[in-house]
Amino acid sequence: MRGRTDKALKILAVDTSGPTAAVAVTDDGRLLGEYTVNHKKTHSQKLMPMMDELMRNLELKPNDIDVFAASIGPGSFTGLRIGTVAIKALAYALKKPVVGVPTLEALAYNACVEEALACPVINARNNQVYTSLYQREKGAMVNIVEHMGIHVAELAKLIKDKNRKVVFVGDAVEVHRKYFEEELRGICSFVPESLLLQKASSVAQAALFRVLNGGTESCFDLVPFYLRKSQAEREYGRKAGKA
Repeated sequence: MRGRTDKALKILAVDTSGPTAAVAVTDDGRLLGEYTVNHKKTHSQKLMPMMDELMRNLELKPNDIDVFAASIGPGSFTGLRIGTVAIKALAYALKKPVVGVPTLEALAYNACVEEALACPVINARNNQVYTSLYQREKGAMVNIVEHMGIHVAELAKLIKDKNRKVVFVGDAVEVHRKYFEEELRGICSFVPESLLLQKASSVAQAALFRVLNGGTESCFDLVPFYLRKSQAEREYGRKAGKA
């Protein structure tokens, strides 16, 4: 996979976009270690200690990392800020490049399949999901539909129009599995439970493909990708409009 670089690339990646706090280290695509905790959304308390313990167990120092990567959203507004700020701070202190990976893209790597489209779905409440469609091309997951927030009925229609089998991944599967099974009978399947939620190793995998194609950026340019305004912002806009 190395191809376009003279040395193996060590990537430290985090994902705090959802209920899980996750951190992983890969070496030229090979997973060295990964910690994932899916217990309460206390990422601000767990993320840095998880990083520190993983690095110590791998006998690595911060400067051994070549690239820092973070899942940038859509997802939890607070969680995304925690993850991106942690990565920005480390990259700034060590003068290392960063890679921002859309959460939907990272999830698609959990369902890295050849014969079907990967459909990551993140619960956006009120029967809405954040979603896209990905297909595998030369090992990388490439989106063929832009990232969007839509009703599950619209997503089902979109998939039917594509006339392709799909594999669903993401936390919205737990909410809408029965609906998808009924609406997309015969053309949909789901990843195993262990792969449903976000994984930092998938963020690292996506980041490596971006690095090999010149996709790194400065820590100053790394920002969350929210796709929609927060509930607080929408409520403020509604009240401001009435005023």
